[in-house]
Amino acid sequence: MRPMSPSTSPLAPSTGVGAASRRGFLRAASSALAALAVLPRAELAQAEQQPAAKPFKISLSQRSLRGEFAASRLDPLNIARIASGFGIDAIDYDGQLYRSKLSDRRYLAELKRRAAGEGVCSVLLLVDDDALGAPDKKARRRAVDKHRKWVEAAAFLGCHAVRVGARSAGSEDDQANWLSDGLRQLCRFSDPLGIDILVENQDGFAAKSGWLAEVLNAVGHPRCGSRPNFGAPKPGAGPTDARYEGVRQLMPFARAISAKAYAFDDRGEETTTNYAQMLKVVLDASYHGHVAIEYEGQQLSEPAGIARAKQLLDRVSARLAPLVASR
Repeated sequence: MRPMSPSTSPLAPSTGVGAASRRGFLRAASSALAALAVLPRAELAQAEQQPAAKPFKISLSQRSLRGEFAASRLDPLNIARIASGFGIDAIDYDGQLYRSKLSDRRYLAELKRRAAGEGVCSVLLLVDDDALGAPDKKARRRAVDKHRKWVEAAAFLGCHAVRVGARSAGSEDDQANWLSDGLRQLCRFSDPLGIDILVENQDGFAAKSGWLAEVLNAVGHPRCGSRPNFGAPKPGAGPTDARYEGVRQLMPFARAISAKAYAFDDRGEETTTNYAQMLKVVLDASYHGHVAIEYEGQQLSEPAGIARAKQLLDRVSARLAPLVASR
């Protein structure tokens, strides 16, 4: 990663932000760098001595910086430079930030150009739109049609997938039937464009990984898959042990992973999920693709939370690499 002057920092605030906001953001950015110093020296050395063949790749979910984008301290066009500044070479785009730009090919071309210039890979586009599992057949069809523009944008940017929502209403059986129908229709559209349609274990019944696995089986289309996340159920909403089994149930369908992070202890471990245990579940399924940092905590600033999550993933990667290599 090339050195940057302060004026070209990927965390430099957008123009038009007040001095107080700029000072606040710079303090947050400084805390991200300071996060590198709080871990034991031996663990830092271990993270720096990773083998050439890593067991998984790391990407950055743009939603990890949702507060900074919402406050206009960052420009969505600069997400590739921001990711590169953290030593990350892949992005999961937050579709909410580009909703008004989907028909603006010049804007999307610039986003794509900047990613290529930074050597950053576009992994997927996170989409929250009308319910693909709507009870009414016509509403379901309209939802599929509205998702087409997202699929086309993802293909244009060079992504391999879009992550869609699983909202619906009705009984478990009804929602399973309606959602599988909507997903199947969208997969038929996305197939020629080479885009996978992924569902995450987070909305409604979809938070129950067993139910979601049944839905994905029912879709019966090779373009349909999952994006298991480490944070379901959310902290305090259910037994923590259920997370590992939930991810295990979805791994046969996994095309991407969301490494949710909320808080860290003084050793740099995530306090709600044992990352080593969870990533072993991921690797045991022979998944070696992207694992996206998705920081949603309040303990640290967003930049500091991303830096801490990146260090944790690097350490676990180094720890698990020999196990993967021995298989």
